[in-house]
Amino acid sequence: MDISPNQAVSMAVTMQQAQTPQAVQISMLKKSMDIQSQGALALLESLPSATPSTQGLPPNLGNNINTTA
Repeated sequence: MDISPNQAVSMAVTMQQAQTPQAVQISMLKKSMDIQSQGALALLESLPSATPSTQGLPPNLGNNINTTA
């Protein structure tokens, strides 16, 4: 297989042109993932803290589950 210098340069330019859009796509994917993670974190932080609703109930209530068939 004989490759002329012009063909080698042409192939190198073609490969470089193909890599540029891929790099842009990867960069945009990373940015969108960062934005989504920030949104999810904001949603989790906005949730109220879980407090048990056992006000006025005896301490033994809800400790055991009685199941019969």
